[in-house]
Amino acid sequence: MTRILLTAVLVSALAACSSMKGPAPSTTGPGTTAQSPATVLNGVLVGPNQMTLYVFDKDAVGSGKSVCNAQCAANWPPMAAPANAAPIGDWSPIVRDDGSKQWAYKGRPLYQWVKDAKPGDRTGEGMANNTWHIARP
Repeated sequence: MTRILLTAVLVSALAACSSMKGPAPSTTGPGTTAQSPATVLNGVLVGPNQMTLYVFDKDAVGSGKSVCNAQCAANWPPMAAPANAAPIGDWSPIVRDDGSKQWAYKGRPLYQWVKDAKPGDRTGEGMANNTWHIARP
């Protein structure tokens, strides 16, 4: 009985510690660094939810600005960055028109596509007259 109780306490303690670590370091490919906001999966950048990330040709690279706002952002949700986000290697936070922050990779703001239903979906490639593209490292 004591052994079972000790095992349960140990498992609970390990679970609590692992939930306090924050994002796991990424070593899945180029462009990802320890604590990077996204990872590489099957050659494309994916967010923490493993959904495909996209870039928009109308965003000027390195401008620190997203031109996808209002209805555009409803269809192409920005990859949110925390308010206290700081640059991490090729990753940088940008401030959106509404004051929220969004992650950019190598100066290109990142988005998801609302019609991608599950991890691995890539249905946004080429949308809107070929102005949306899968983000790659």
